[in-house]
Amino acid sequence: MRIALFTETFLPKVDGIVTRLKQTIEQLQRQGDEVLVFCPEGGLQSYCGARIHGLSAFAFPLYPELKLALPRPEIGHQLAKFQPDLIHVVNPAVLGLAGIFHAKSDRIPLVASYHTHLPKYLDRYGLGMFEGLLWELLKGAHNQADLNLCTSSVMVQELSAQGIERVNLWQRGVDTETFCPARATLEMRDYLTAGKPNSRLLLYVGRLGAEKYIEQIRPVLAAIPGARLAIVGDGPHRADLESYFADTPTHFVGYLGGEQLAAAYAVADAFIFPSRTETLGLVLLEAMAAGCPVIAARAGGIPDIVTDGQNGYLFDPEDPQGAIAATHKLFADPAVNRQLRENARTEAERWGWAAATRQLQQYYRQVIVAASSRG
Repeated sequence: MRIALFTETFLPKVDGIVTRLKQTIEQLQRQGDEVLVFCPEGGLQSYCGARIHGLSAFAFPLYPELKLALPRPEIGHQLAKFQPDLIHVVNPAVLGLAGIFHAKSDRIPLVASYHTHLPKYLDRYGLGMFEGLLWELLKGAHNQADLNLCTSSVMVQELSAQGIERVNLWQRGVDTETFCPARATLEMRDYLTAGKPNSRLLLYVGRLGAEKYIEQIRPVLAAIPGARLAIVGDGPHRADLESYFADTPTHFVGYLGGEQLAAAYAVADAFIFPSRTETLGLVLLEAMAAGCPVIAARAGGIPDIVTDGQNGYLFDPEDPQGAIAATHKLFADPAVNRQLRENARTEAERWGWAAATRQLQQYYRQVIVAASSRG
C-alpha cells in the first residue's frame, strides 16, 4: 500500500504522538508499504525510508511548540506523483484539512485518527467557553473520514457520544525492548536525584504544558520524607513550573530519549502522572515496560492502561489528597510494590508496535476495499 500521512506533529518534536508515528512508519516501511509524510518543516527529508515533505509553518500563539502549516498547491502535485492508495490524517487541524480536501476531490480513501484531547485543554488556557464550538469543528472534520481511530476505548466512547461517526480502536503499542527493567543504572539514579541516590525518586515524563497539571505533584513530593522529583521533558510551561518548584528538591532534566529515557524509568521508585487530558498516555506504558510503578489520574484513556491495585494506582483528579494517598500506599509494603512492578511489565509486554501496526494495516485494507466497492 501507498499511504500519504498528514500530521501537524512530527520530528524533531518530541511527544507521544511523534513516538507512535515514528514506530508506525518504521513498521509499515519494514513490511513493504510506502509512506509519504506531509508535516511542518523540521529539517528531515526522510525517516526509515519514508519520504518527508516538509512545509513552512508558523507557531500557534497559545502553544508555540505546535507548528501549523497552511495547505498549498504543492501538496496536490506531490500526491499526484505519489498516487496514494489511502490518506491518513492525524489530528486534522490546518494541514489536515488539505488531506481531507484531496481525499474527497481525488476520491482517495480517508482515515483520520484522534490523539490530542483538545476540548479538555481549553479550560487550562481560559477558553472553556469554546469547547462546544471545538467539538463541532472536530465533528465536521472527522465525519469526512471513512474511518476514525482512537487510541483508547474511553476516547472511542467519547467521540461517538459527540456525534463523530465510524469510530474504532487503534490498539496501544510500546517498545518493550528499549523500555525494560534491565536499563537501570547507578549513574542515571545519581543524575536524577542530583547526587542523592538513596532518596525516594519520583518521576514525571512528558510535555511541560499547563494541560498536564504537573503542579499537583508538589504536594506528593512534600508528603514523602526525603523524596526527590525528576521532571523529564520540555514545553511552554517550563519556566512557570521551575518557579513553582524552586524551593523543592526537583530536578528539571529536559528531554531524554532512547536508552537514557529507558534508564530514567527503570531507576525511578514511582512514576507520577496527574494529567487529565490524555487520549492514552504512552509514557505510562513506557514506565510500566521498564517496571516502574505508576500513579496516575483516573481520567481520559489512562484507565485503559492502568488497573488500580494491579499494575499501578489510580486517583481521583478532583481529590487533592488522592495522589498522596496512592503514593503512600505504593511505598507502604515492599512486597506489594514488587508485585506491582512485575504486573506492570507483564501488561506492557502484551502491546508491541508490530501488532498495533498489523491492526492498522487491516483497517487500511478494509477502507480501501469498501471504497473500491462503492466505485
